[in-house]
Amino acid sequence: MTAAANAQLRPYPASRPCPIDSIAVSVCREDGGGLRLRFELVGNVQQVAVPGPRTARMADGLWAHTCCEAFVGLPGSPAYREFNFSPSGEWAIYDFDAYRKRSTAGIVPPAPRIASRLEADRLVLDATVDPATLPQGSPLELGLTTVVETLDGTLSYWALHHAGARPDFHLRDTFTLTLARP
Repeated sequence: MTAAANAQLRPYPASRPCPIDSIAVSVCREDGGGLRLRFELVGNVQQVAVPGPRTARMADGLWAHTCCEAFVGLPGSPAYREFNFSPSGEWAIYDFDAYRKRSTAGIVPPAPRIASRLEADRLVLDATVDPATLPQGSPLELGLTTVVETLDGTLSYWALHHAGARPDFHLRDTFTLTLARP
């Protein structure tokens, strides 16, 4: 048995035009507690700066380029974890004790598994997150987001919900998808 949901991301309302027409995300909480995510960017992907394959490793600054993200917290807690998944296969995981307040505790989480493929009109990124990497509890509150970089360096910001005066994926009001453990 699994718990699953599908969602559509929306561009930040004041964003400049983007070659991507839509971003769909499917998320599945597996029996063992892990999380599978599929991001599907549809549109003129030839105009998107898609990072080429690299060795799977933790890397900072992925959010400054084309990158899919998941923010995961528990109801009633200000703490949350940020996951960055690059089409390159690189990843990052950050812990926060509260809004944009990075945790000082060092973590060495299991690496997510990332696979991506570029097709004529779409970029598909699959990420699987180990259950040991997720906050312990249920349900999970998720903020699903994507940063799209065009070939000219323009960034557009996509999310389930935009709650701030500027794009800000860390706002808990943007964690609008709730997923229970199966």
